[in-house]
Amino acid sequence: MNAKRASNLWSLLEPLVEGMGYEVVDIEYRPHPSNGLLRVYIDHEKGIQLEDCEQVSRQISAMLDVEDPISGHFNLEVSSPGLDRPLCKEQDFERFAGEIVKIKMGMPNLEGQRNFTGKLLGLKDNAVLIEIDGETQHLELGGIEKAHLVPQF
Repeated sequence: MNAKRASNLWSLLEPLVEGMGYEVVDIEYRPHPSNGLLRVYIDHEKGIQLEDCEQVSRQISAMLDVEDPISGHFNLEVSSPGLDRPLCKEQDFERFAGEIVKIKMGMPNLEGQRNFTGKLLGLKDNAVLIEIDGETQHLELGGIEKAHLVPQF
């Protein structure tokens, strides 16, 4: 999703969803000439039920009909982030400190590594701190392509 469209969708949807008592975890938009997809991940401290997704979907759909930020036909999906919840916001890296995470960087480090899995230690000086094999790695927040929790069973 291009940065301008992503920013526009976040600025439209986040206040609406938060006003309903939920958190927007992530927004994905996959354009397609005949059938695009807009997926909105929501969360709540008590968890997410099907009824929550239905309620938020109705409100988002109504707003999108009025605001029309996406041209063409697309399907709207509202869902929970799941056990492998994506980490998208700065506060996510603080909130989930102590959890095991997988991080994919946009560019490899000096050793050619792009993928990191370890214990999330938090955020410091615009870098995500992750412990791997007893060593702390500092990963530039702006260089992260994807990050998500790794479910522990």
